[in-house]
Amino acid sequence: MAPSAMRLKEMAMTTNVISLVSIGAHPTSGRPRRAEQDARAVELGLQLAGDNLQVLHAGDIGEPTLRAYLGMGLAQMHVLEQPAGADALPVLSDYLRDAGAQVVLTGSQAETGEGSGMLPFLLAEQLGWPLIVGLAQVESIEGGVAHVLQALPRGQRRRLKVRLPFLATVDNAAPKPRQSAYGPAQRGVLEAHDVEVLEDELFTGAVLQPAKPRPKRLKVIKAKSGADRMKAATAKASGGGGQVLKGVSPQDGAQAILKLLIEEGVVR
Repeated sequence: MAPSAMRLKEMAMTTNVISLVSIGAHPTSGRPRRAEQDARAVELGLQLAGDNLQVLHAGDIGEPTLRAYLGMGLAQMHVLEQPAGADALPVLSDYLRDAGAQVVLTGSQAETGEGSGMLPFLLAEQLGWPLIVGLAQVESIEGGVAHVLQALPRGQRRRLKVRLPFLATVDNAAPKPRQSAYGPAQRGVLEAHDVEVLEDELFTGAVLQPAKPRPKRLKVIKAKSGADRMKAATAKASGGGGQVLKGVSPQDGAQAILKLLIEEGVVR
């Protein structure tokens, strides 16, 4: 391990790091699985706090998919037991406040259920904490202040300084999660917590339907003749963005191409 990584790990060991997880769904089959972004939140938490990481889930403790997170090397997972349709926001905020959490990591959007992506924002608002969207890396934690890298479009990064405690959402820019092993998944302990169940009236009264991509707007073509309109309609659109790579290694070029394909949704 590099000296800087060791120093970061030593500083983070004294920081109470909690990762929030949910039940995911395979994009093709729809079968339950560990949520991709939540698994990245666990991976980032393990890199920060190691065995001191707490992993928290609000839902059914009998869901077998939870053990996929334990298979990442966790000794235990805390589960706030509540049925489907219950409001997770108040129980999560109460637990995090009582646990003295300083860094809370979560995915940007759930793969099942409501999937609105509003929970991190509402949770940060209720706790009165700053929220970092698109956390890619934590560089240092010292003196109650964290220096982090925020992921921006087209592979750009922005360095931020934030005071503890804070909440951060991670996406595909965060470290790739390690594989889940069967042995640790079966040895891990699911620790249940009894909480007050509050029904989420907004969710239970809503009608859910699969999200659909928004239609693209047609470009308004202003031309005087039919030939000009046909030429404008069949002309290839010129790209307004992009990056020219010169004098880079094949590995750097391939990495830049892969990042672009992932951002455009070509590769998942």
